[in-house]
Amino acid sequence: MIEHIAIALVAIGLAFDLLGAIGLIRLPDIYNRLQAATKCVTLGTTSILIGVAVHAFAQDLNALGIKALICAAFILLTSPVAAHAIARGAHISGVRLWEGSVVDKYQEEQNK
Repeated sequence: MIEHIAIALVAIGLAFDLLGAIGLIRLPDIYNRLQAATKCVTLGTTSILIGVAVHAFAQDLNALGIKALICAAFILLTSPVAAHAIARGAHISGVRLWEGSVVDKYQEEQNK
């Protein structure tokens, strides 16, 4: 039963990673692509790592499961922060939004 849960978590993670990779190719500008990349890393890779931890802990408490959980926590903490820093740096350096974008919160903050 535990193995089925681990396989389901890994499959869900792979699906998120696949959709994120497709988003990197299909989306029009850096800001939209960054959102796709952040979602796929945060949800997909973390789900894969949690699935690995569940599978590793099914046999016994071992180093593989602990390392997978530590990596998942690290990704959950750093991925959104890194995406925000990249988006802010791109905006400051003058990378334009896609023509179809409706709101530019960074520009609104600068105009205040």
